[in-house]
Amino acid sequence: MSTPENAPSSSGGYPQAAPPSRPPQRPSAPPSNAPQRPAERPLTATAAQQRPAAQQRPAGPRPNQRPGQPTLVRPAPKAKQRRARLIVSKVDTWSVLKMAFLLSVALGIVTVVASIVLWTILDVTGIFDKINGLLGEVAGAESGGFDLKKVASLGQVASFATIIAVVNVVLLTALAMLTAVLYNISATLVGGIGVTLTDD
Repeated sequence: MSTPENAPSSSGGYPQAAPPSRPPQRPSAPPSNAPQRPAERPLTATAAQQRPAAQQRPAGPRPNQRPGQPTLVRPAPKAKQRRARLIVSKVDTWSVLKMAFLLSVALGIVTVVASIVLWTILDVTGIFDKINGLLGEVAGAESGGFDLKKVASLGQVASFATIIAVVNVVLLTALAMLTAVLYNISATLVGGIGVTLTDD
């Protein structure tokens, strides 16, 4: 025998008993089917560099700068001129000897070449003949046909210039070395020569 609660309804099903009403409670956790928001990560330096250009500071003129006014750029400060005071207290005699020898040899070569070139120019321009004619007019027949080219020929001039060049090499080298020794002796007493260097 069926009770009214178990009796089928007119729709053919059994009526369902309504659950007791409870006060609405706030859900403690979101439903499982709701989409969960991923946890936000802290903004790193790489992400800060990848911000859009709209969030970055524009490279336009400054707020207090008038439109059309050129951007003022401060010139770089001028470097202060530096000075260094040095004292030549000693000179190396061996280096002075080498430099003096090389310079004296170069001067000797120039002397020999210059003497040969000068004799050739005098011969080509006919100055030797003019000098011979002048000496013949002054001395008359007593000169006996003096010829300057025979007395001072090219070979004799070159030999004389070579001897002078060798003597100059020896003398200049010795004088330079003696000067260096005297300077070192005087620098120990006086202190040497002071030199001031600046960077322009």
